[in-house]
Amino acid sequence: MAIVVFDINAFRERYPEFDTVSDTLLNAYFVEATVYLDNTDCSPVTDINVRAVYLNMLVAHIAALNSGVGGQKPSGLVGRVASASEGSVSVSTGEVPVSPSSWWYLQTPYGAAYWQATAPYRTFKYVPGASPSFYPGHYYRRPVTRR
Repeated sequence: MAIVVFDINAFRERYPEFDTVSDTLLNAYFVEATVYLDNTDCSPVTDINVRAVYLNMLVAHIAALNSGVGGQKPSGLVGRVASASEGSVSVSTGEVPVSPSSWWYLQTPYGAAYWQATAPYRTFKYVPGASPSFYPGHYYRRPVTRR
């Protein structure tokens, strides 16, 4: 296995709305993205190409939250904008997602795409253990019956 090396040119091609963000800042966002998705050989995402896509989604999400999109400043709103009006300026946000883990990701379309794409990695994997009869003799001792 290997780790993903951040390719700024590929990122800028996929997400041209972040052309105004500096390379240094994008690299910092990539390092921050590895906090949320493991970029080592122990990562649950074993396919390096898929992991690169997920990390780029996270970089776009972090960049949208901190640097804004398309050269505009970040909005500072937390949540999805449900309605907006212009006269006397009014903005209302939508419901907070039901999952306490998902609210941070669902603030941007990039985070929402990441959250949806990584759903298979958040499911529970059941690995059955050994039967109690395989434990040493002092655990679940079976009665000895002789015939």
